[in-house]
Amino acid sequence: MGLNEIILTILKCVLVLGLSLFHAAYTVYAERKIIGRMQARLGPTAVGPYGLLQPIADLIKLISKEDIIPYNTIRPLFDIAPFLVLSFAITNLSLIPFHPAFIIADVNVGVLMIFAFAGLGVYGIILAGYASGSKYSLLGGIRSAAQVLSYEIPLTLSLAGVILYTESFRLKDIVEVQLNSPFGMNLFPQLLGFVVFLICAFAETNRAPFDLPEAESELVAGYMTEYSGIRMGLFFLGEYLSMYIMSFLIALCYLGGWGLPKWLVTLLPPLKYIPPLLILLIKVYFFIFLFIWVRATFPRYRFDQLMRISWKILIPLSLINLILVAFLKRGI
Repeated sequence: MGLNEIILTILKCVLVLGLSLFHAAYTVYAERKIIGRMQARLGPTAVGPYGLLQPIADLIKLISKEDIIPYNTIRPLFDIAPFLVLSFAITNLSLIPFHPAFIIADVNVGVLMIFAFAGLGVYGIILAGYASGSKYSLLGGIRSAAQVLSYEIPLTLSLAGVILYTESFRLKDIVEVQLNSPFGMNLFPQLLGFVVFLICAFAETNRAPFDLPEAESELVAGYMTEYSGIRMGLFFLGEYLSMYIMSFLIALCYLGGWGLPKWLVTLLPPLKYIPPLLILLIKVYFFIFLFIWVRATFPRYRFDQLMRISWKILIPLSLINLILVAFLKRGI
C-alpha cells in the first residue's frame, strides 16, 4: 500500500467516524422528539431552536460530571469495559460499504468479521457487569451473555440464507447480486429470513422490547448501574452505533443496498436520478425510526419469554428459511 492510499484510508476513517458520532448524537435527539410526540409531549425544546443543541448540552454534562468509581470494583476491567464496547462498534463501521466506490476495508469475509466483532463487543458488557461489584450490574452482564448467545444463532442462520443465495461473504457482492436478480432485493424470496433477522437485531443491540440487560425497572440500569459521566456516555454511543450497523446490514443484505430494483425504476423513471448514497441512507433511517417506534410501542418481555422466542420460534424459522433458500438455489 502506497503513501497516497494510506492517506486516503485515514481520511475515509476520519470522515466515517466523524459522521457516525454526529449521527449517534442526533439519533438520541430524534428518539427523544419522536417518542415525545408519540406520548403527546414535545421532547427537548429548551436548548437552542427546537432543542437542536440538546445533544451538545448532554455531551458537556457527561464530560463535566464527576467520574465516580465504586470502592469494590475491579478497576482495570471496570475502566476498559466501555472502550471495548465502543471500539468494536467503530471497527465494524470500517467494514460497511457505503457506496460502490467508498469502502474503507473491502474484505472477502466482511459479514463474518462484522459478526465476530459484534460478538466480541458483548465481552465489554459482561466485564462491566462483573467488574462493577454490584449485584444489579452482574445480573445485567449475565443476562446480556445469555441473550447474545441465544439470538446470535438465528441471526447467523437467517443471514446464512443470503450468503447461500449470493455465494459470497462480501457485502458488495451481496448488493450486486440482488440488483441483478429479478426481484432486485432479497426481501421477497427471503421474507422469513428478513423478519427473523430484524427481530434478532433488536436483541443484539439490547433495544426494547429486548433490553433485559438494562431493565431499569428491575436492575436500576443493569450493567451500567455503577457507571457515570463519560464512561456511561461511551456505552450509549456504542449502543447507537450498533443500531446503525444493524440497519446498514439489513439494508445491504435484504433491500438492495444503494440500488433500487429495476422493475421499480422502470415504473418510476425519475428514481434513477437519486444518488446511491441517499438511497442507502433512506433505507437505514427507516430502520432507525423502526428501532425508536418499537421502543415507544412494545413493553419489555420477561427473560423466560425472551429465551422462548429465540429457541422455540426464531431458530426453527431461520432453519426453515435456510432450507427454502437451498431449494430455491437448486431450482435456479
